[in-house]
Amino acid sequence: MIVFQSTQDKVLAALQSVAGIVERRHTLPVLANVLIRKSAGEVQLTTSDLEIQIRTQVDLGGDDAAFSTTVGARKLIDILRTLPSEQLVSLESAQNKLILKGGKSKFTLQTLPAEDFPLVQEAPSFGPAFSVPQKTLKSLLNQVSFSMAVHDIRYYLNGILFVAEGTKLSLVATDGHRLAFASAELDVEVPKQEVILPRKTVLELQRLLSDKDGAIELQFAANQARFRFEGMEFVTKLVEGKFPDYNRVIPRNHPNIVILGRSALLAALQRAAIMTSEKFKGVRLNLERGSLRVAANNADQEEAVDELDIQYDGSAIEIGFNVSYLIDALSNMSQDMIRLELNDGNSSALLTIPDNEHFKYVVMPMRI
Repeated sequence: MIVFQSTQDKVLAALQSVAGIVERRHTLPVLANVLIRKSAGEVQLTTSDLEIQIRTQVDLGGDDAAFSTTVGARKLIDILRTLPSEQLVSLESAQNKLILKGGKSKFTLQTLPAEDFPLVQEAPSFGPAFSVPQKTLKSLLNQVSFSMAVHDIRYYLNGILFVAEGTKLSLVATDGHRLAFASAELDVEVPKQEVILPRKTVLELQRLLSDKDGAIELQFAANQARFRFEGMEFVTKLVEGKFPDYNRVIPRNHPNIVILGRSALLAALQRAAIMTSEKFKGVRLNLERGSLRVAANNADQEEAVDELDIQYDGSAIEIGFNVSYLIDALSNMSQDMIRLELNDGNSSALLTIPDNEHFKYVVMPMRI
């Protein structure tokens, strides 16, 4: 029986869209597999890691007979990658195995029963659905995701706070040393919803979302979120816990303000970073009338100093930062000019975009 028959590029794209969450080694061997279900000529591919489930529906041709099984997702992808993109490939079922054919190549793959595949138990009821353009959500994720914590014992920091209220969608991430906030206006009004998306979900959404105008539909339940876009359904467990009050963290009315070119500052920081070490990423910023000096040194008594001409007539300030935190923020922005607000050498700094309330980045100082 032919499960499906299509070109290599179409089959590979469908598999890659669901395989991002699949671990090669798992305590449950069936979770390394993709669940293939077929009915009325439509093929449904599903993957799961018990907390996230991704499903896509594709028309890949083949017989109309109903069929279901599971097969190693990564292995299937690895094989397909070695075949030419225009190659016609087929997947056939034979005696509890799957046979993949492409040209004169033939691969016989071991399967596990579809009944053994543990589907995620979806919440009985989700809140109202609302849609945003894919490119809007992808842009918001890109603006804050670098500030997520990694393996923090404060598990609620290992993700992104997602707040929808009225016509505004806001995303916030913090690891305790820095905080990124980004928001966008929606075309529709939505009831207030506040959830924390896990880190793995965020990274997977960034991978899957496109820069097109096509919409993504979002729905939240008490402990789950569901996303639908481009024939895909993405269900994820939410992080339980109380996210810090980000409004209290964002500084207000810092008196010392400088507006300068983003790319010039980024280049100066990248040069200074060469002189920092893996253990100590400190960089000093000296702000004086008309100039900003960027300096870094290391244990070998090597030093980098860069000076930028700026328009500034506020107080003289010397302040230290983890250079990676500044580079991360500037690298994920596209604007020509940025606004840096400082109070003194011991207070957190606020990085924003001139005349734009939709992005805020707070970074704590570092003792150098």
